[in-house]
Amino acid sequence: MRTAAEPIRELRLEGITKRFPGILACNNISMQVSRGEVLALVGENGAGKSTLMNILAGLYQPDSGTITLNGREVRFHTPNDAYAHGIGMVHQNFMLVPNMTVTENVALGLKEHHRFMNLDLKSAKARIMEVSEHHQLPVNPDAHIWQLSVGEQQRVELIKTLCFGAQLLILDEPTSALTPQETDDLIDRLKRMTGELSIIFISHKLNEVKSLSDRVAILRHGAVVFNGQTADHTSADLAALMTGREIHLPRNEGLSLDGGVVLQARDLHVRGDRGHLALDGLDLELHAGEILGLAGVSGNGQRELAEALTGLRRVESGRVEFLDADMTNRSPASMIAAGLGYIPEDRHHEGIVPKFSVKENLVLKDFHTVKFSWWVVLKQSEIAHNAEALKASFDIRCSSTSAAGGSLSGGNIQKVILARELAREPKALVAVYPTRGVDMGAQEFIHSQLLARRRAGGGVLLISEELEEIMNLSDRIAVIYKGRILKVLNSLDATRERLGLLMAGVADE
Repeated sequence: MRTAAEPIRELRLEGITKRFPGILACNNISMQVSRGEVLALVGENGAGKSTLMNILAGLYQPDSGTITLNGREVRFHTPNDAYAHGIGMVHQNFMLVPNMTVTENVALGLKEHHRFMNLDLKSAKARIMEVSEHHQLPVNPDAHIWQLSVGEQQRVELIKTLCFGAQLLILDEPTSALTPQETDDLIDRLKRMTGELSIIFISHKLNEVKSLSDRVAILRHGAVVFNGQTADHTSADLAALMTGREIHLPRNEGLSLDGGVVLQARDLHVRGDRGHLALDGLDLELHAGEILGLAGVSGNGQRELAEALTGLRRVESGRVEFLDADMTNRSPASMIAAGLGYIPEDRHHEGIVPKFSVKENLVLKDFHTVKFSWWVVLKQSEIAHNAEALKASFDIRCSSTSAAGGSLSGGNIQKVILARELAREPKALVAVYPTRGVDMGAQEFIHSQLLARRRAGGGVLLISEELEEIMNLSDRIAVIYKGRILKVLNSLDATRERLGLLMAGVADE
């Protein structure tokens, strides 16, 4: 078993600075964390949080500054160096091999479980069970990663890091893809673990920061602007410190339904990835000039509905209509050409091409048009001009629009997708978890853009697990349960309690 040389009593960062071409990511950052303490690290997307933690985890090297552990200076050239000193990081995007089992994934990183070019799966499995029972993190070591829910995969990442001997856990947006129930469960488990471990908790969700952390450090433009006790400040105080201004999440004040139906699902039957009926007779109508919120516990058919409406998943039976035309099982290209916009759940793999530049990602759906190409030759000047205009109007923070899309922070990738979709002025927009993993300033901006599209006469299907987001933005709220719409409510009639019961399958009159 890999363990640190000695227990971590105190970790201290002094004057950490890191530059990338055109960007000062970390600017003379200093902070500390003690044993048994939870330090929350918060800030807007692109503030330098992940860069700083990647330095601490051995993935990046600082240009200047020092890391001291129990009073001694250390330097981590690789993640193995960090693990050898008891520091492990759970990344926002899971580092797991989907077609391998939990045991195989853990054994890959445990050198002592390699035997003559083979993995010693028996001892790795025993180690997993030991850690799982000790920290009350139940997991099936024989399950393949692809078979697990996002919450279960998160648990595997935690167990893997603990198996590697981590005494200080760095958690980068650990709840960004979790349901509310999974989030509450994770927070409770982390609280129990602080009796033995220290935690650096990166999150944009300030209610979680307030619930879990002892202290909070706030970064803005790569520098520390606040470092103090969490309990001394409200969530609104922390949000203002993050952005340098007060945050006011906009609300939908109008409830008129003047527009006709723009997007409709009739008696949809759609199968999920494992062959079961994920949508079982679903009916839904989206009107022009409205935001229709879709509320539900994750796994009740939200993903399959979004993919069926956008042409990405085959409809077994039923009908999809867009602007009164039958678009059932039409290609995604046909849906795009007809005027349907789509903000996908997985922004990294479905929303952008990571290796393409920002400017190329912004014209993914229109590069073939006369505006951006001449026969087979792209009009590079027009593409560049378009990118600069959208960068300014959507506040996309990047060193250059020639930078790779995948190099941007999660929130800025989301802005690239939003800019591309809204610039096309879609007649209807399917927005799946549009603010997942983004800071409150970006949430404010994204919400205002969705409301602006509504005012312009577009219909927006907002799929979200954040009830506050749905209640603030929606004209009507549809609750999905086991592949069917259980009820559609006027937003004035919706309460958290009523929606919660409906999401649990308890129908009301």
